[in-house]
Amino acid sequence: MTTIPEPLEPALSVRQVLTLERVLAGEPEVVAGAGQLDRPVRWVHVAEAPDVGVMLTGGEMVLTTGVLLAGDEDKQAEYIRSLYRAEAAAVVLGLGRAFPAPPDVMRRAAERCGLPMVVLHRPFPFAELTEEVQSRLVRRKFAAVSLSESVRTTLTALITAGAPLQSLLDEVASHSACPVVVTNLAHRVLATAGERSAVDDVLRDWERIARQAGGSEGDGWIRAELGGRGERWGQIVLCGHRGDTATGRLLADRAAEALVLHRMLGGNSAHTWEEQSAQSLLTDLVSGVVPARQLLPRARAAGLPVNRRTFVPLVVRDGDAAQLERVLRMLGLSGIVAELADGATAVLLSLARDQDAAVLVANFAARVRSESGAAQAVVAAADARTAWDDVPAGLREAQHVADAVADSSGALDLPAVVRLKDVHLRGLIRLLRDDPYVQSFAERELDGLLCTAADDDMLSVLRTYLATGRNKSRTAQLHHVSRPALYRRLEAIQTRLGVDLDDFEQAASVHIALLAHDAQQR
Repeated sequence: MTTIPEPLEPALSVRQVLTLERVLAGEPEVVAGAGQLDRPVRWVHVAEAPDVGVMLTGGEMVLTTGVLLAGDEDKQAEYIRSLYRAEAAAVVLGLGRAFPAPPDVMRRAAERCGLPMVVLHRPFPFAELTEEVQSRLVRRKFAAVSLSESVRTTLTALITAGAPLQSLLDEVASHSACPVVVTNLAHRVLATAGERSAVDDVLRDWERIARQAGGSEGDGWIRAELGGRGERWGQIVLCGHRGDTATGRLLADRAAEALVLHRMLGGNSAHTWEEQSAQSLLTDLVSGVVPARQLLPRARAAGLPVNRRTFVPLVVRDGDAAQLERVLRMLGLSGIVAELADGATAVLLSLARDQDAAVLVANFAARVRSESGAAQAVVAAADARTAWDDVPAGLREAQHVADAVADSSGALDLPAVVRLKDVHLRGLIRLLRDDPYVQSFAERELDGLLCTAADDDMLSVLRTYLATGRNKSRTAQLHHVSRPALYRRLEAIQTRLGVDLDDFEQAASVHIALLAHDAQQR
């Protein structure tokens, strides 16, 4: 359960001063400027001089009995105007011998200027009020400085320890007790922190919220720009901060400083944060730990079109995320790219319903080949999905196909876009590779060639021989040996395994065992 931080406004408002117990004892009455009572009170002065305005610097609450103003309406009006010009917070007039009732001239002048004017109907020792307010202001300023240094120290320690961006944001969310969102200049969400349900509520309608986030901070939407050296590259937003504005502003500013420092020291950029955001989203989709429906707001906030779209999950083995993003931009395709584990890069395309998914995926694969300069580069693809809830299964299918291709060790002649139907038995074996029965079968069938490291060459020859459909000429050519030399190796392999590779069933059994062994090793 989160807690709302204590208000740390360095200044009290006029309204807050009027609620103090000592002030209430004087029976205060607001006679003008009632709409301006939220003005901050930076300090309190007791002053009787008619020209006190020249001694003020702004934000002061001026206490007076008006003894030097009595009987001169011009002085009274000018007194109020001088306080207004000096940007005083309010004027408090103690009624008594000088003014037994609120003076109309001062009240009208204050109303015209919008300056709060308060009268005290009972005698009141001004010294007690100044002492009370000054002590409160000092405590608040000290608390604000203390919080600022505490947050800065904590965030700096995290950065020094090499903590990721998410750890910094979690710390900020803990202090602010509200969702925290980091965006780029296009308002695309790069990272979030806070209570999961509250974050989801914010992201669910992010497009509308983002347009309003630049509005009044009084609604709890507090922003701080991210950038340096004259360049802006994002912003951090406290969404619906329920504490006072000054505390929220302080937290947002300290967070912004930390994020900029994190970028500078870690070599991070806004682009890298976009990659991290996409990686987090796609990893959660692939894992299935979070239901797809709950991830939809994150996808929308990250800038992925999701309404009435066709989704095509792709996985590129050993693909470079920056290169794949460049290809997407060149082709004008919408999608997100993220590096997964084991050198795989996932791409989730979002296409309009009237676009030909097969043609666009083929164009994407062709451009990937062209950009990478690798003629054999392949892209693993799942069938297109029209329902967002089906995307996780599609990503897992594409990842499975990519892994099955990697297990082939180049033995398969595959198309540029590889689908489930293209990996045949190899794909099935990979799904079953961790089954203990399959593991025992592979070890039993290949036991004669798994004894020493020297057997790796014989396994390589066997792998090529079986993958080429037992074509001896092709196998000899690929291994750069003569056919007689190959015959001798094959005879040695058959002897070690105790099988006849000319027998289809025995050769198939060995082939399946070898596929399982390779899948297990990878």
